[in-house]
Formats: sequence, structure tokens, C-alpha cells
Amino acid sequence: MLNMVFLTNSWLASFNQPGLCITMAMLLHYFLLAAFTWMCLESVHFYFALIKVFNVYVPKYILKCCIAGWGIPAIVITLVLIINKDFYGNGSLSESHPYSNFCWIQDNTVFYISVVAYFFLIFLVNTAMFITVLLQIHSVKTRTQKRSRFWKR
Repeated sequence: MLNMVFLTNSWLASFNQPGLCITMAMLLHYFLLAAFTWMCLESVHFYFALIKVFNVYVPKYILKCCIAGWGIPAIVITLVLIINKDFYGNGSLSESHPYSNFCWIQDNTVFYISVVAYFFLIFLVNTAMFITVLLQIHSVKTRTQKRSRFWKR
């Protein structure tokens, strides 16, 4: 959906309909945040699969993942819309971007908080999960090598 909204965005922005542009910008923002959120959920699942292998039972795990994966971005979008729906719009309407014809976030502060900071937070979680998994794999490998040396003696 992110790709479809992205590819149709400039075409739909050419109709110069503010409501349509706000909807397209909101959908683009939502699906971008949803992609980031699902990437984070994949790293958490990776952590559960490789680190917490045994005795990990989360009731309704997939339902909870779906609620987080689709709900957290919806909360962010709802907050942006509640604060000011004019944060979304067509860049060609502003003097700083006279030739852009793309529906997206118009306020730099909102962009940095709701996209860049969101991505940075997900990046930190993914990096922490990745390092944890690498350390676990390394410790298993080290233990296996020690065992094999012991049995060879």
C-alpha cells in the first residue's frame, strides 16, 4: 500500500483538491509508519525466536502484533490530524517549494517528530535486538567449541 499511495500521490495532487491531498498525505504517512512499525515487530519476533526460545507463550500473539503494527501508526496520524489537519497538504501551495506537486507533511517540526524521530526510535530498537541476537549466537558458538574441545581430550 505504501508503494501504491506513493506512486499515485503526485497524479492525485495534480487535481488540486485539498481534501484529496490531505487524505493522500495522511495515507502515505500512515503506511510509512506502519512499515517501520512492522520492521520493529519483526525484530522483536526474531528476539523471541532466538533468545527466548523456551517458555515463551504470549496469548493471542498475532492479534497483539497486528494491533501494534497497525494501531501505533494510527495513533500518530490521529494525533497529527487532531493538532492540525493542515500539517498535511500539497507542497506546491507553499512558497518554499513552488514546483513540487506532492502531498506530504508541510511542517518541518511535525516531519522530524513523526517520521524521523519515529524511525530513529525503531532503528535503536532494531539495533539493540540485533546486537542481543549476535551476542547470543556468539555465546552458543563459544560454548559449543568448548564442549567439542573437552570431548576431544
